[in-house]
Amino acid sequence: MFTEPLLHYLVTPSAGAILDRLAHSDLGDAHTLRLIETLRRETSAERAGALLELARLRLKAADKFGADAARMFFTREALEQASDPAVRDWRAGWARAGEPLLDACCSIGSDALAFARAGAVVTALDNDPVRAAMARLNAEALGLPITVQHADVTAQPLHAPSIFFDPARRRAERRAFHVRDYTPPLATVRDWRCSRLQAKLSPGVDTAELDGYGGLLWFVSVRGALKEAVLESAPDAQGSPLPHALLLGHGAPLAWQAPPAETRLCGPLGWLIEPDPALLRAGQVASAASTWNAWQMDATIAYLTADAPPDTPWARAWRVLEALPFSVKRLREALRTRGIGRVDVLKRGTAVTPDVLIPQLKLRGEGAAVVVLTRVAGAQTALICEAPRLHHPSMVARSDTPTGHLIR
Repeated sequence: MFTEPLLHYLVTPSAGAILDRLAHSDLGDAHTLRLIETLRRETSAERAGALLELARLRLKAADKFGADAARMFFTREALEQASDPAVRDWRAGWARAGEPLLDACCSIGSDALAFARAGAVVTALDNDPVRAAMARLNAEALGLPITVQHADVTAQPLHAPSIFFDPARRRAERRAFHVRDYTPPLATVRDWRCSRLQAKLSPGVDTAELDGYGGLLWFVSVRGALKEAVLESAPDAQGSPLPHALLLGHGAPLAWQAPPAETRLCGPLGWLIEPDPALLRAGQVASAASTWNAWQMDATIAYLTADAPPDTPWARAWRVLEALPFSVKRLREALRTRGIGRVDVLKRGTAVTPDVLIPQLKLRGEGAAVVVLTRVAGAQTALICEAPRLHHPSMVARSDTPTGHLIR
């Protein structure tokens, strides 16, 4: 939707005045026609559409950029793919103050801004002229000294002490599931010359595809939501990167540091435990079970069980009220006996979907529960768990003293 001529217009004083006015208006979809008609009295249809789109994006961007969003420029896709603010803050700690850093495929510059705030001498590159122009405008709006260039990072090998690489992981509406399908492909970094490299990857990346890149592979979670994977390496590294779990959003960044452990199995106990997804992706489920005096109920499933919930932000837990072999009829009867009229359904290791199951249960009653569908020793099982009573869904009370160490 945005073009370079439209960007030139959007930075004019007249456009700025309109954007300020829109920032204090109701921009809901129900008002689109009225808003466009009002804007058309002042400018062209194309400019009116761009003004409304940018105003809406700035409003939406407040979750990721706070008050800065009101001065920034975005495309819808670029905003959706911009790094979580907690991840940007952590990543900024990787930058070295006063040292040159290249941000390859910078998009609108969200990470470049964080690097510059950390004191790095940032040069940002992107082959999309509109996004490069937006990155430049964002740096200017926030008063950060970033050099932005419209450039193809594959045209010639890059050279800098530190390089951050953020390839596109989707084409149009289709996600790229292999690193060779990123734009540009991850293998592009092999030709670059640098001492330090960070590459932002999909959190679902196939780790087998990273053989030969060496270094570290961070799986980054923010308050229980897996956000991204980060390869931290150098172009001449060897071997497979070592997976690590990183947890953000609970004060200082935390990296899991418990030792490896053998898988331990048993049937359901008093509590069901779901480890943070970063632990799952980093292959640390058995380590977590050992640390929390817990067991897996099935060797292939990441749910854990224990006599007590772990006191850690690395997991959420529910008290188990009943465990039964799964069948819709038996589950319906058990819920009715308990007077359960509302359920949240969680699942692992089953093809049953909540949207199909819940209507079949024909729930009646005033109570609430969490139903977990999973496997226990290979058998399909339903666990009826106590509904959480805290403000955060499905969480039990816990301290902020995790198993892990501070990392920056």
